[in-house]
Amino acid sequence: MDKINFVSKKMKTKTMELMAPAGNWESLRAAVNAGADSVYFGVEQLNMRARASMNFELSELKEISAFCSQHKVKTYLTLNTIVYDHDLSIVKKLIDEAKKQHISAIIASDQAVISYARSAGMEVHISTQVNITNIETVKFYALFADVIVLSRELSLNQVKKITTAIEKEQIKGPSGRLIEIELFGHGALCMAVSGKCYLSLHSQNSSANRGACMQNCRRTYTVIDNETQNELLIDNEYIMSPQDLCTIDFLDKIVDSGVKVLKIEGRGKAPEYVKTVVKAYREAIDAIENNTYNTAAIETWMEDLKSVYNRGFWSGYYLGQEMGSWHNTSGSLATQKKIYIAKGTHYYPKTQIAEFEVEAQHIAKGDSILITGPTTGVVESSIDELYVNGKPALLGKKGDQITFRLAERIRVTDKLYKLIPNPELQ
Repeated sequence: MDKINFVSKKMKTKTMELMAPAGNWESLRAAVNAGADSVYFGVEQLNMRARASMNFELSELKEISAFCSQHKVKTYLTLNTIVYDHDLSIVKKLIDEAKKQHISAIIASDQAVISYARSAGMEVHISTQVNITNIETVKFYALFADVIVLSRELSLNQVKKITTAIEKEQIKGPSGRLIEIELFGHGALCMAVSGKCYLSLHSQNSSANRGACMQNCRRTYTVIDNETQNELLIDNEYIMSPQDLCTIDFLDKIVDSGVKVLKIEGRGKAPEYVKTVVKAYREAIDAIENNTYNTAAIETWMEDLKSVYNRGFWSGYYLGQEMGSWHNTSGSLATQKKIYIAKGTHYYPKTQIAEFEVEAQHIAKGDSILITGPTTGVVESSIDELYVNGKPALLGKKGDQITFRLAERIRVTDKLYKLIPNPELQ
């Protein structure tokens, strides 16, 4: 693969849209509060996270649209799975409601979805599942779509050639504006080409291309030679599980390549992941625009990104290197771990006091905490003063009613977690 050779420039860059995942209300609010320009989400089914619980109901589209519109955040509904004839009525129902509720665009890969969305007057964004790798394919999909996600397997040199051709040839979408190119910037990577995988369909009759991936690639395997019965030595036991993509340390090169939309993966991730990742990339994009993007800032952002779920980081194919950064352990390498402690019971706005009932473990004065909830979103803080059953205390245990000062309002549906260093990395 060709090596990248960019010349760094000190100049005002064009704005790049930051798109965040929203698997539920906690994550959606976290994304908006952290500075996302747009959010993408699934409704019930026919999206690439259909198997997960991380999807909204059709009836919630109105509220999603209203909330995001209030904050000037675009909304993208994902309908990017393989579609069969019996799915078409659902497709039409979802798109019709999206149009009615002023959702900004439909993310699609199947021609039936693309065609119906266009006929309904919806803006269309082409999903990475289409695996677009050249300018001629961009021209074809420009007949239907305004934003195109390129294949994850391209280098930035290849991306630059495509964006340069779009500008030179003035390739426009149905809206009349130049086609915008979108890339994945951070999060989980699949070993298959742009996510087209058949492992779980073959082994468990559960199709990844219908949003029901069983993540066979994230497991350990023993390889045996059938002829000799010898067990083959594999240097890395998670040989099919790539490390997570991270581009924050060369984000300026992505901007220079002409990419207009940067997409964060993570609709199945926790809301604190969404908040932390979106906040880091928001700051990085702003820093590039303000000419304050530097090594010290990158190091700070990297430490923040390491604190939430990750399998270790690599730069994907963008810089031209060969594949080879495989995950070498099970689960997350996050430097922080959250432990559930309590549920919210009351908030006193005049005194800014939050009240919780401890249901598990214990909490102490000085602990770092995380609070999540559908309306609250994500709040991170620390307990400077702790009260148990109305009296000053150093420790709150299971069954205790605890209170502490908190500027952000909490609700009875909120959950309180304690944040600790990940003991597995100690």
